[in-house]
Amino acid sequence: MRQRLGIAVVGFGWMGQAHARSVMRIPSLFSDRRYAPELVVCADTVDERRAAASEGFGFGDVTDDWRPAVDRPDVDVVYVTAPNMLHEEIVTAAVAAGKHVFCEKPVGGTPAQTVRCFEAAAAAGSITGVGYNYRYAPLVQHTKALIDSGALGSITNYRGRFFSMFGADPLGLLSWRFELDQAGHGVTSDILSHAIDLAMMLNGPIERVIGSGATFIAERPVAAAGASHYARGRLDDPTGPVTNEDYFGALAVFANGSRGTFEVSRTMVGPESQMAFDIYGTEGALGWNLETMNELRLYMAPDAGSASERGYTTIRAGERHPGHSAFVPGDANAIGFEDLVALEDHQYLSAVSDGRPHCAGFAEAVAYVSVQAALLRSWMSGTWEDVIPLNAGNVDELAPHDPADVAGR
Repeated sequence: MRQRLGIAVVGFGWMGQAHARSVMRIPSLFSDRRYAPELVVCADTVDERRAAASEGFGFGDVTDDWRPAVDRPDVDVVYVTAPNMLHEEIVTAAVAAGKHVFCEKPVGGTPAQTVRCFEAAAAAGSITGVGYNYRYAPLVQHTKALIDSGALGSITNYRGRFFSMFGADPLGLLSWRFELDQAGHGVTSDILSHAIDLAMMLNGPIERVIGSGATFIAERPVAAAGASHYARGRLDDPTGPVTNEDYFGALAVFANGSRGTFEVSRTMVGPESQMAFDIYGTEGALGWNLETMNELRLYMAPDAGSASERGYTTIRAGERHPGHSAFVPGDANAIGFEDLVALEDHQYLSAVSDGRPHCAGFAEAVAYVSVQAALLRSWMSGTWEDVIPLNAGNVDELAPHDPADVAGR
């Protein structure tokens, strides 16, 4: 008998819909699951989104107020996919109501909010998840296995990046992601969190950092409620200010002694969605890119004195890699972005059903924002900063109190 898990989704934009679709797909993908998910209620302030949730996704109920949604006795799990600065209020209310909570990254718009969400969930005994879905790409999991096996030798260098064009057009709408009061920090909370989370999953903790950010497009056309960050305005539309950062670059020292570089941008022209890494070890190297997520570039150093040809080999994802066979059999039959969300949701809901912690959860969210806080301090100080694990006792001292403190630098 599978355990019923009633699900509420708060915020029904891109990621809210992606998680709802994955919940709908899970019964057809994972026959060995120990739970039965049910889409109980969707909360969103936009009429069209509530209609889509009811008519297209089969939610049992919809509401424009998230508060009764998280209080419902038939809800076991709350997915929080609202704008970042709303995360803390929704998360703390949900865990106080006895719910388990999956929150899209970065869990809040500032490091202090992330820490408070973690503390509230831990005190309530909530099983938490955070939306670092790139962890679940089959070839990323394969990369982790290669590193852990020692196949690459000792890691010496790590290069992480996330270059996206979603904000490259100056006529791209001023959605919540560009506004300090809704998103909090900009790319350091948004896409840098993915790049550094993967780095720490694959290569271990980061100890020291130095970094700097910038805002390249200062004004954008004002968006209607619920507008996508991919939508475009017109030349004669009224504009408003962008109040958080478009770009960030950083150097890092890992606990294992390796050196890292990170660079992220939402306004760079060229790369469409280049969430990518390159890892270099004493015995080999590899690289992965979301734009070609079903391919991994692998270089293995030849034996001393060997006459073997040097060069990278392309490995194509297939059923021999973790999670791939849930979607397609064989090799080189591609899977896509929302398949990663389905893998992520299955792992999380399995943890809830089993009553065990999930990784990545709010503890991993705090691990990232501890790095983020050090980077923000570095942006302000212009010097190297130590990464100090954040907690309720030190976060006010170590994390900037207001994104405005660094947004203008």
